[in-house]
Amino acid sequence: MIFHPKEITLKNGKKAILKTPEISDAAGMLAYIKKACGETDFLLRTPEEWEAVTLEKEEKWVKNQRESKNTLAITCFIDGEIAGNCEISFRSGTKTRHRAVIGIAILQKYWDLGIGSAFFREMIAAAEAHEGTEIVELDFIEGNSRARALYEKFGFRITGMIPNAVKQSDGSYKNEYQMQLILPSKP
Repeated sequence: MIFHPKEITLKNGKKAILKTPEISDAAGMLAYIKKACGETDFLLRTPEEWEAVTLEKEEKWVKNQRESKNTLAITCFIDGEIAGNCEISFRSGTKTRHRAVIGIAILQKYWDLGIGSAFFREMIAAAEAHEGTEIVELDFIEGNSRARALYEKFGFRITGMIPNAVKQSDGSYKNEYQMQLILPSKP
């Protein structure tokens, strides 16, 4: 699915562009996600896990995102730099096609500028427009109060918890919380 470029104004007055990444953005996407994973323990992969991903693999991932009928990827660009990205994947199975799943990451220097809220507005709008989608889901790691506040701001509520779901590099465990947003019924 393609999200056509949309300009937004951030809380600091700067302009940003939201759009589906292009194949030419693959190197930047790879550098961005490695950096994002190194800035927080609240993402599920480490920067080292991204080392096995070649530019060719990332280009293929971008191509697949653009051609997918069940996934919408949106990336935020500020002055040509990738600030963050999000993705909503619509399930296609007979018993699960009423559900969609969201993922999001933003570089730390771009936190608190409204990018997360802009992403959520667009992903929820996409879910509302997607035929048959009734529920939007996401997960967050214990202690990620900033993310939880964003999700709750958009109406997500905790529906479950997986104890010890994430093992940190120091050997400690964190619970993973599941959240859902029930979309308004469509006429």
